[in-house]
Amino acid sequence: MERRERAKHPLIIGLTGNIGSGKSTVARLLRAWGYKVLDADELARRARENKKEELKRLFPEAFRGEELDTRALGRLVFSDPERLKALEALLHPEIRRLLEEELKGLEGERVVFLEIPLLFEKGWEGRLDGVLLVKAPLELRLERVMARSGLSREEVLARERAQMPEEEKAGRADWVLENRGSLEELEENLRAILRAIEAKAEGAREGR
Repeated sequence: MERRERAKHPLIIGLTGNIGSGKSTVARLLRAWGYKVLDADELARRARENKKEELKRLFPEAFRGEELDTRALGRLVFSDPERLKALEALLHPEIRRLLEEELKGLEGERVVFLEIPLLFEKGWEGRLDGVLLVKAPLELRLERVMARSGLSREEVLARERAQMPEEEKAGRADWVLENRGSLEELEENLRAILRAIEAKAEGAREGR
């Protein structure tokens, strides 16, 4: 899908979904169709690098020499809510700072998507013009993540439990994209949602 004439100020749409929902696949499609998509996971990687010394003090057992073992870090924090809170308190302000830097350079875009796994959990809605949730059945999501990551079922479920229930997110999202079938079905459903988002962008541009 081609983007139309760019508006001065972009419509900022959050792209989210629980683990294994397929939001990264949706992000790839959006980029292929010409949309700008910022990746919170990449911002998190940069934040971890910027806060490496603080991380080493908080989670020394997650380091192998000077290198952070992100899987070991995941095992630590997803089995201990207090340590998860400590990690988030350290990284989330830095992620927000990096994101604001990225957005400053995108005023010429018409629509910008932010791929944020913990969008609702961390209260990002107030910064956005809408939220697109990618949704899929739990068992399908578990299969996808185990196949691609090597994580055990319990490790994936621990990450799932750390997120808001999918149905609660569906009730709060502006658009819900079902991802339980073929790639062609996903593309068709995404294009329908994009027509609604483009209409919203046009309305904002014209001051409606």
